[in-house]
Amino acid sequence: MAEKNKTDVIVIGAGPAGISCAITIARAGKKVVLIERGTFSGSKNVFGGAIYAQPTKEIFPDFEQSAPLERRNVEHKFAILGEEDSTVISYKNKAEEAGSYTVIRAKFDRWMAEEAKEAGVYLVEKTVVRELLTENDKVIGVKTELEDYYADIVVLADGVNSLLAKQIGLREDIQPKDVALSVKEVIKLDKAKINDRFNIADDEGCIYEIFGGPMLGMLGLAFMYTNQNSVTIGLGITLSELVERGLRPYDLLEKLKSHPTVAPLIKDGELQEYSAHLIPEGGYKKVPKLSSDGVMIVGDAAMLVNNLHWEGTNLAMISGKLAGETAVEALNANDFSAKSLHKYEEKLKNSFVMKDLKTYKDLMDIAHKKSDAFLDYYLRTVNSFFKMFTSVDSVPKREKYYNFIGTFFKERKFLNILSDFWHALRLVWSILKWY
Repeated sequence: MAEKNKTDVIVIGAGPAGISCAITIARAGKKVVLIERGTFSGSKNVFGGAIYAQPTKEIFPDFEQSAPLERRNVEHKFAILGEEDSTVISYKNKAEEAGSYTVIRAKFDRWMAEEAKEAGVYLVEKTVVRELLTENDKVIGVKTELEDYYADIVVLADGVNSLLAKQIGLREDIQPKDVALSVKEVIKLDKAKINDRFNIADDEGCIYEIFGGPMLGMLGLAFMYTNQNSVTIGLGITLSELVERGLRPYDLLEKLKSHPTVAPLIKDGELQEYSAHLIPEGGYKKVPKLSSDGVMIVGDAAMLVNNLHWEGTNLAMISGKLAGETAVEALNANDFSAKSLHKYEEKLKNSFVMKDLKTYKDLMDIAHKKSDAFLDYYLRTVNSFFKMFTSVDSVPKREKYYNFIGTFFKERKFLNILSDFWHALRLVWSILKWY
């Protein structure tokens, strides 16, 4: 291996996964270069809006005192939208210990990058890695548009597409059904209006998870997050749904913003930012091989996203940390073989990351088969039930109940209901059974 431009580890991609990996390695006294193609760390990164406190503390123990945080989330709402009506369930907890915070990625990632540099990470920005350098099937470095760089270990944190992982055969092309296109807007609003509309105090935040509405019958979810002086609103839909239906996600977002439940929350807001991002949706069954001779894969590049819980950043950070720990152990043993780096996959398997993904391993298969039922018919039924239950007129309650039950079986065939029930039981069984 060439000695020129040689370091211990090269990490590609300065998002949460890459930074967590690089800072773990640097804190152990090893030499690590972090390469970012954006103008600065966070300049091109997109996500819904929240980071989780406990996983973040594993990398940055004192982040709550120094990181650029927006609001501490104290309320989580789940909204089922029909065309005009909705059912909203809320959980509120004002305990001092935060579960999550909203952040602006351009600010937060830049802060993480500064923390990494202080720990000894050498950050190279505005640099694109064109391909991986290999020798006898072992990854030994990277080729950029400027020159070649060499390392004992290369960590790929280059996002959901990860062309570099494909180059060395660790990833296949992503199928449209296994990835979602997420679009979001940041809408500027006065802090007082946000506090009033979401019923929160100055530093408190509220999260909305949204089902249905313009996405009825589709594999898609929407979200809202409150920042200090803005509200983030967006949605994600699988590419296969968009292609098959000939839909544009921006049009769906506009419909979502005009829904009677959503519109009052963002009324008179000013568009501050629009962005789009691909999100891995395949789940456990689509996680690729994550290590080989001289290389490991972390974060979105490893397809590590828990789509049901909207968790990605925390999985990225912990996967980066575990890859960083594995790299340090390999450097200490001077062993960069596939067998040595496979310890990263073992660490990941024993962590909550892979355990959670395995818990929901059948979710996407069932969701694809039953989106017309669970993401359309039953969502409408929930709203219909509460409309019936809360209406006051001259019709006796018992008659209303019978009419509701009769309509339920009339609108969906009995055999379809049995099939829905069977698939729901399968999903519950796959979640609860012990592996």
